Amino acid sequence: MRFRGGYDVFIKGRPSAKVEILPDPDVLHLPLHSRRFDFAEVCVADGQEVRTGAVLAKDNDHYGVPLLAPRGGTVRLGRPAGHITLTDLHPDDEEPCPLDEATHIAGDGGSIGIKRYKLLNLGAWQFFSDVHTGRVVDPFGMPTGVIVSTLHLEPFQARGDVQLRKRLVAFTRGLEHLQTLLEYEPIYLLMPDIRSPLAAEVRQTIRGYAWAKLVEVPLRYPFDNLSLLSRRLGLKPTPDKPVWAVPTGGILAADRALTLNKPCNVQILTVGGPAAEKPIHLKAMPGYPIKDILAGRTTGEDVRVIEGGILTGRQLSDDHVGLDIECTGLTVLAEQTRREMLSFVRPGWSRRSYSKCFVSAIRGRFLEEPTTALRGELRPCVACGHCVKVCPAEIMPNAIHKLLYQDDLDGAQRLRVDLCIECGLCSYVCPSKIDLRDQFIAASAEIERERLAEQEAEA
Repeated sequence: MRFRGGYDVFIKGRPSAKVEILPDPDVLHLPLHSRRFDFAEVCVADGQEVRTGAVLAKDNDHYGVPLLAPRGGTVRLGRPAGHITLTDLHPDDEEPCPLDEATHIAGDGGSIGIKRYKLLNLGAWQFFSDVHTGRVVDPFGMPTGVIVSTLHLEPFQARGDVQLRKRLVAFTRGLEHLQTLLEYEPIYLLMPDIRSPLAAEVRQTIRGYAWAKLVEVPLRYPFDNLSLLSRRLGLKPTPDKPVWAVPTGGILAADRALTLNKPCNVQILTVGGPAAEKPIHLKAMPGYPIKDILAGRTTGEDVRVIEGGILTGRQLSDDHVGLDIECTGLTVLAEQTRREMLSFVRPGWSRRSYSKCFVSAIRGRFLEEPTTALRGELRPCVACGHCVKVCPAEIMPNAIHKLLYQDDLDGAQRLRVDLCIECGLCSYVCPSKIDLRDQFIAASAEIERERLAEQEAEA
């Protein structure tokens, strides 16, 4: 498989492979909104008592994906706003999947339909997404192929090896469950191109599965991007049969739902970054208070918390008080509260530059400690071509930027801005500090809106 571009991002704050299990909190604040999901249909009332696994709300724009109660407790609505709060928490047996409501499924989909219904109702189907759009796929549809990824190369995210450690048996069972949901569609398992005892064990296990194809990927960001890899593998989706993407956590969730008949009520996330006092992997339940997660784990009060990776994540808002069901990492950066005097004459010993124009180029590989400072004001594109060199999608970000600057959306479309995989490398290496990633995301969204409007007009 041919790879082009990419860039190794070396930033201080990566945790070790050890996972700490957080104690049960006194209260849970489950956000009704996350990056993809909007749980608009609230299914509980204020003051209601619920058990573990109860459906608190649903996202009907994503096939009714549920928001489940990680623990039993008392429901409090709107305190704080945008969350369902659970108080008086108590551990209890998880609610079994209500299969009595799925009698119609057995007639249409048989045992496979029942399994998919369980995956949806026990919270595992949220991990099954369209490789190219990121949206949850139809629980009763079929794919062109499935890509299962053990990779997560963006700093700082919960890596596949961390999730697989001591859980390889559950992972292989989950793969077997996945295979039973399909007909003859291929399953591609992505692994890093490394040699380690864990990697060797996974390879040895997968050799016994004729239906699984092992794909080894270089450890270079963003070669873990599933949209990019789908193109490299030659998987061609159709409107009715997309390419499915399932991360390591999704396979483990499938095993939990189908083997143990239990809801998916825990997740592994990373607290990392230059301002993380103790970078660490944590096992926590959705709704865990963010302030409790970060307590004692940052270098000070003047920090900015990014939900997700350092290149593609978004700033965590103050009204987001609990861990949402999609969060895989919290990246902590120090706020730049003091102005850097005469920074333009500094040689850049502690700063990395793709162009190697800083004196740090003689240091070789080292871990940088960036802050929230932009390092200078925005400047016009200088046509350096760095963004073209690192772009793994093989498009020309600099040329597309100039067309968008002129409001030439058609021109940007001709240069295939839609192939952008939103990895953020072009913005990261840009010496002019142009936020190319956000610009291309907005352009692609506008192109899609125009396409849908044309379809409606024709209809």
